[in-house]
Amino acid sequence: MSRSGYTDDYGDDDPLALGRWRQAVKRSIEGKRGQALLRELLEALDAMEDKRLFSGSFATADGEFCALGVLGAKRGTKMDDLGDAEYCEADQVGQRFGIAHAMAAEIMHLNDEHISDTKFIDIEICGPVRSHWPDWGKHKKTVLVNDDDAPAKRWKYMRDWTVKQIKQGGAA
Repeated sequence: MSRSGYTDDYGDDDPLALGRWRQAVKRSIEGKRGQALLRELLEALDAMEDKRLFSGSFATADGEFCALGVLGAKRGTKMDDLGDAEYCEADQVGQRFGIAHAMAAEIMHLNDEHISDTKFIDIEICGPVRSHWPDWGKHKKTVLVNDDDAPAKRWKYMRDWTVKQIKQGGAA
C-alpha cells in the first residue's frame, strides 16, 4: 500500500468497485472544488524556484515538497500531521485541502508512484569477469541506482497532468 491508500486489491468481492472509484476520482477532478484546486496547484508549481517534487511526504525539513505539499506551503496549511510515507488518511487530506478524498488520493498516487526514484543502468566491468555471473563474458552488468533527475521529472509530470485536467472555460 502506498501513502495514497491505493492497493493492488481491486475488490475481487465487488467487480464494479474499481469502476465506481475511477468515476469518483473523475467527478472530484471535474467538479468546482477540484478545478479550483487544480488552478491553484498549477500556480504553485509554476511559482516554484526549484522545480522539483519529491515522493513520500508533504514536506521535509530540507524544504522538499510533493505536489500537494507545494500547495500547502503556499497556503500556509499545516501538513505535518497528515501522515507519513507509508500511509495518509485521504479523507483527512481531502478535508485539509478542501477537495474530495478521491482527488486527494489520486494526486498523492500520481506524485508518488508514476515517476521512480531509481533507474537501471548498465555498467562496464573492468578486470576479470567472474564465471558464476549469469552474464559471464559480457563485461557488463545492469544495476539499480538512484535517479537524481527523478524530482525534476516528477515536477514536469505533475504539472503536465494538472494542465491536462483543467477544463478550459469550465467551473470557476
